[in-house]
Amino acid sequence: MACNIKSHTILKKAPYSDVKRKVDDLLKIMTLKEKIGQMNQYNGFWDVTGPVPSKGSEERKYEDIKAGLVGAMLSVRGAKEVRAVQRIAVEDTRLGIPLIIGFDVIHGYKTISPIPLAEAASWDLEAIKRSAQVAAAEAAAVGINWTFGPMVDISRDPRWGRVMEGAGEDPYLGCEIARARVEGFQGDDLSQTDTIAACAKHFAAYGFSESGKEYNTVDVGTVTLHNMILPPFKAAVEAGVKTFMNAFNDLNGVPATGHEFLLRDVLKGQWGFEGFVVSDWASIKEMVVWGHAENDRDAARLAATAGTDMDMESYAFVAELERLVLDGVVDEALIDDAVRRILTVKYELGLFDDPYRYCDEIREKAVVNCKAHHDAVLDMAKKSIVLLKNEDSILPLKKEGRKVALIGGLAADKNSVLGSWRIASDDHTGVSVLEGMKRYTGNTLVYEKGADVTLGEPRFIEELKINTTDKSGFKAAVATAKTADVVVMVLGEHGFQSGEARSRVDLGLPGVQQELLEAVYSVNTNIVLVLTNGRPLTIPWAAKHIPAIVETWQLGSQAGHAVAEVLYGDYNPSGKLPMTFPKDVGQIPIYYNHKRTGRPVNVAKNVFWSHYSDVDTLPLYPFGYGLSYTSFHYENLWMNKDEYTLGEPIHISIDVTNTGKVKGKEVVQLYIHDVFSSLIRPVKELKGFQLIAFESQETKTVRFTLEQDDLGFYDAEGNYSVELGDFKVYIGGDSTTNLYATFTLV
Repeated sequence: MACNIKSHTILKKAPYSDVKRKVDDLLKIMTLKEKIGQMNQYNGFWDVTGPVPSKGSEERKYEDIKAGLVGAMLSVRGAKEVRAVQRIAVEDTRLGIPLIIGFDVIHGYKTISPIPLAEAASWDLEAIKRSAQVAAAEAAAVGINWTFGPMVDISRDPRWGRVMEGAGEDPYLGCEIARARVEGFQGDDLSQTDTIAACAKHFAAYGFSESGKEYNTVDVGTVTLHNMILPPFKAAVEAGVKTFMNAFNDLNGVPATGHEFLLRDVLKGQWGFEGFVVSDWASIKEMVVWGHAENDRDAARLAATAGTDMDMESYAFVAELERLVLDGVVDEALIDDAVRRILTVKYELGLFDDPYRYCDEIREKAVVNCKAHHDAVLDMAKKSIVLLKNEDSILPLKKEGRKVALIGGLAADKNSVLGSWRIASDDHTGVSVLEGMKRYTGNTLVYEKGADVTLGEPRFIEELKINTTDKSGFKAAVATAKTADVVVMVLGEHGFQSGEARSRVDLGLPGVQQELLEAVYSVNTNIVLVLTNGRPLTIPWAAKHIPAIVETWQLGSQAGHAVAEVLYGDYNPSGKLPMTFPKDVGQIPIYYNHKRTGRPVNVAKNVFWSHYSDVDTLPLYPFGYGLSYTSFHYENLWMNKDEYTLGEPIHISIDVTNTGKVKGKEVVQLYIHDVFSSLIRPVKELKGFQLIAFESQETKTVRFTLEQDDLGFYDAEGNYSVELGDFKVYIGGDSTTNLYATFTLV
């Protein structure tokens, strides 16, 4: 076979269908330099539909693509633009290997769904999967075929801004959502033009960054690593995820990008992951800054040896790997393995068959921002809302004959509601709460800003300045509230106050919003507080004084319509918290599945027990918590027997009744506790949940089955075992449930 034959021609003429053989044939005709080129990813650069760049780094990137030294691009988007850059790779290089085009499609492309933490609050796996399908369809229509999501990091620290990007604090819920998002992005056939390759990130332990600070060190025990951190990543592998991304942190003193135990022993070894691993942005080069690598050459050696297959924007592989191989420092077999993984994903995406399959401008116009997608994200948004408090049934609001005061700069904001990590969205395209409530015309709605959260219109964190002094709108807001029948206050974080590099030490209402809340409360206590935020907040004053609190997160393109439908009762909220809300930042980390200690309660009636001296240890709102406009009663917890042998399924049922006057949905949650074990186990562990719809006064028997693997745990070496003995099974509407039954494993 001649070396100048284009690789996509090889595919079309090949007399066999096995991808492995196709990849091996291509590898045989690739030079070492071309192989390493496949391991190199560049960020987008010049206007690819415009003139060729003539100087600087843009010229280098252009020349490297022409030379076959680039395997992937990120941040190039638009069918026309992607076609232009793909044409260079396919038609101007010796082998014509197509590029894979990546982009951060985190919770939507143009049509924006709720932030991932909000979606997790729905506990609705089908809706979450559909949200990922919408994002994939729009991204694929603009030429993108790879997303850097889902983020499956477990985190117990809301100071870390990236909690908005994940599924919260629990590994079981995290596993289920990881599977749903991978399946939503990738579908059943990755070569279809409405699917994209997913990327499980950040491997591993990034959610445990010390003090909640971005890019920080991580120090966790191996029991925590195996039981809390790794399970969602393993679930992503089991769901068929095609790529992984390194974490920025270290683990036990080794940066994750160069962590051979994580990448080769666990991911590619024990779990049998067959896709490829990409570094996070410049994380290979950053090993030099960490003090783990001596220079870029050393960093390239460490990363490639450890199992990182593609270099995102470090320039280390393309600059250093060839010489490392020729000098005998890095085995070429490692290069072949990495390139084989990358080429396989490209084949599976169908890029060799048709490099321009994702570059259809007609499909782009038809798919992006279509009505069906907006309908889907509206449905997702409503399901993501959590009702935290509703004294005296202040909600839902009556639809006529009332004066409603709507207060808060965020109530009219069309940008913040889109949240963080929506880099392809058009600014100010979200439906504001003000717009959503205006659709209900039976009441008199009066809006007053009261105060802005920020000064100006921030697009990036360095532009975001919090309003800590301007109270000029207080007077008008208080006057309007004084004469209103009910006050709806929309307060919280701006959308750019959470996300990457948005760590915070103060998790109260930013700026002057707490003062505004108290000023309004002084003249009218009939307040509905609508929270819009990307992380759990500390709001103890509001929890004590405000009669109704609704957690709406940042809900995306259709935010205002979703909030209004819930406030007016056209949708009964069913969301449950995926993260614990602390009373005070000093309680962090706070999480439901903590271990029991030797002195958990004050048995001796003295000071020597596990507690704080200035606040209790209980959360403000616990994991799994969420109210409804109806109420649910649990009774008749039943197990088919009291003793089970190892491997025998355990059948459990509970009768749940909607005791209220309206239909509603409830997330029925099952937890276990291993009463005695060789390693201390959490006081509760989520092991099952079901989202069930009930008519008013309807009773349903909800059934669960626990299998052997649900009862075990990993030891410090990563060995999984199930120990005999006594277990408790809890079922209820949140993690504080005390309704339980016991059984013995013999």
